[in-house]
Amino acid sequence: MSVEEVTYALDFGVRPQARRSGKAISPQVPTSEAAVGPVPRIARLMALAIRFEALVRDETMQDYAELARHGRVTRARVTQIMKLLDLAPDLQERILFLPPVKGLNERNLRSLVAQTDWGKQRTMFQKICKLQMHSAVCRRERDAYQPGVDVSSEVSRRAGESYPETGLL
Repeated sequence: MSVEEVTYALDFGVRPQARRSGKAISPQVPTSEAAVGPVPRIARLMALAIRFEALVRDETMQDYAELARHGRVTRARVTQIMKLLDLAPDLQERILFLPPVKGLNERNLRSLVAQTDWGKQRTMFQKICKLQMHSAVCRRERDAYQPGVDVSSEVSRRAGESYPETGLL
C-alpha cells in the first residue's frame, strides 16, 4: 500500500496588509457574475415555482406538502409560490428577467394571480410596473422584452440555480 502526499493551495482573498489595517476585503467575484448583478427575489421565487412543478411532475416529490416539509416552510407558503405559475407565460418570462425593482414582490402579484384572464393580467402587470418602477427602468425592461424569442435554456438555467440551500435541485 503506497501513501501519496497531496498538497492544496487555498486563496481566501485576504492580503496581509489588509488584515493589519483592519479593512475587510471582499473575495474576488468573476466578472461574468459581477456584470449580471443580483437576481431579484421575485425572479428567484418564479424560478423556484418552475423547479417545484418539475419535481412534482417527475414524481421526485409526492406533493406540495412534501415540498413544504423539505423546504421547512408552511404548505400555505408553497401554495403562494406555486400560484405564480398561474400567470400568463409571457409574464412569467418577464418576471424571470426583470431588473431589480424596489417594491415588486409576490404579495403585490397576488391580485394578478387571482385573475384568470391573461389579458387582464397583462394590463394589471403594466399598472404595477408603472407604479413600482421608475419610468426609465420600466421602459428599458419593456424595450428589452421580445415576445416569441426562445429563452427556455436560460429559464432552465435560472430555475436550476435558484435556492440551492433547499437541497431540492
